[in-house]
Formats: sequence, structure tokens, C-alpha cells
Amino acid sequence: MTTRDEGIIEFADWLLSPPGRYLLAWEQSSIDHAVADVFGFHALQLGLPQLDALRANRMPHRWVAHDSLVVPQRAELPAPREPITTQSPNLPVALHCDFDALPFPNQSIDLLVLPHGLELARDPYEALREVERVLVPEGRVLIVGFNPASLWGLRHRVGSMRDRLRVSRRPGFLPHAGEFIGYWRLRDWLRLLSFEVEVGRFGCWRAPVRSQAWLDRWAWIEGVGERWWPVLGAVYIVMAVKRVRGMRLVGLARSEKSKRQAAPVVAHRSRETVEID
Repeated sequence: MTTRDEGIIEFADWLLSPPGRYLLAWEQSSIDHAVADVFGFHALQLGLPQLDALRANRMPHRWVAHDSLVVPQRAELPAPREPITTQSPNLPVALHCDFDALPFPNQSIDLLVLPHGLELARDPYEALREVERVLVPEGRVLIVGFNPASLWGLRHRVGSMRDRLRVSRRPGFLPHAGEFIGYWRLRDWLRLLSFEVEVGRFGCWRAPVRSQAWLDRWAWIEGVGERWWPVLGAVYIVMAVKRVRGMRLVGLARSEKSKRQAAPVVAHRSRETVEID
């Protein structure tokens, strides 16, 4: 088993902890609302099979891809407050592929969701370039990642530093699954690949504690953090649309007035002269 597979197992085990389940519940609810109104025919989820990122989407063809032989079981989350209905009862099809070499043709996917997919990828930037390749023009990508500038990220760095210095054997607060990509860094990457960010928000402002009791005590800070220091949330979600330069969408005319009026035809008729005897 490779080091990367061990990191994926560690990530899956961390999601079963109280802070992991709290984070996973927030991500599931946020993704459900983000993808519910995205229409098309083909949707793809990259990474984190413990989370059903496409359950609220109504596209007929859906896939869940992972690039490791280690596939953890999907976590059991509490049912959403609002019922989720889908037009297709079929579950997403599981695929095994590399995130930087997706087995899809160019411009064939309408929606692509990466719940911590870039953090789990071998090469995050190459994976994002592959996302741009398979998305159709005006297709959408939804990315979820840890915020290294949050209190959770700060505690994780302190714990990792102590572990490297052998001051403490306790590992960092967050799982060591890959590189954490900052929010503004991700926006720069998307801009370079001709994406336009439509939605960007943060979540999970509770203190970085490990017990469920202390997490419940910090529940009051959710509303305060969302209003006064949103960029300090432990996780962020970004929705971006793929723009293609020089492309013009052609649709049906909305009214008859918008149609170009044809120039009137002027007919000349010679005047006939009738002689009466």
C-alpha cells in the first residue's frame, strides 16, 4: 500500500470523527443546494465517495470516480430537512481512473463536482486542466476544499510542526490527504483556465475541537462567523462556469418584433391607355 493510499484511509477515518461528521454534513447540505438547479445530461463527481455530491441533481447520467484502489464506504449522514427529489432513480456509476487523465472526450460533461478532489489528486493543477478539457462550454465545476487560513488550518499546522519536531506524537488536526489549496490561489488557477467564479462561500466556523460535546457548545458561532468573519471558515465551496472566447449562444427569438423586417418591394406598373371610339 502506497503512502497516498494510507492518506486516503486516514482521510476516511477522520471523517468518522465528530469534527469530520460535522464537516461532512455541512458540505453535503451546501452541495445539495448548489447542484440542484444545474441542468444538462452528464454529471461527474471526483473523489470522496463517502459523500453523495450528485444526489440532488437531476441529470440522467451520473458517475463517481476515484483514483485509488482504496474505496472507503459512504458515511451515513442525517437526512436533510428538505426532501430531495430526482427525476432519475438510478444511482451514480462508480469509475476508477486518474484525475489527470479522465476517460471522457473533450467537452462532454455538463457538471463536475470535486469534494476535496484536488487535495486527493496526484497533481492538483493538472487535474484542474483535465476538468477544463472535459467540461462543455458554459459547463460548471464545483470545488470543495479545506481553508488553510482558518483556525482549523492553523491548529493543523501547529500539530504537524510538533509532530515533525517530535515534541508531541499527536498528529495534526486535519487529515494528511494532500496539499491544502488556498481559496485565492484556487481562484487564480480558475482564472488562468478561463473559468468565471459564480459562487464562493465559506463554512464551519466552530472551534477546532475533537469532542462532540465541545462542538455542540460552539454551535452559536455559526451565525456570527458567517456574518463577521466569513473567510475564517474551515472549508470553502467554489462554483465556476467555463467560458469560451468567441462563442455566441444562439436561441429562438422571443418575439416577432425582434425579427428583422424585410424591405418593402416596390413594383412599377406601366399605365395603360384605353381609347374609346
